[in-house]
Amino acid sequence: MKNIEIRQKMLGNNIKSYELAASVGIFPSTLSVWLRTELNDERRERVEKALDQLINNK
Repeated sequence: MKNIEIRQKMLGNNIKSYELAASVGIFPSTLSVWLRTELNDERRERVEKALDQLINNK
């Protein structure tokens, strides 16, 4: 499975994909497409930054 670290971090912190997508500034369907393949550096940075912010705000 691609991007397993991000998926595990989402599950472990009870972050829903629609919450992460909103934080990144994209549609939930776009996030789903992005996570199907390995993220490029720019997208990975955006997603990880948004995920960390969501975790810190909970």
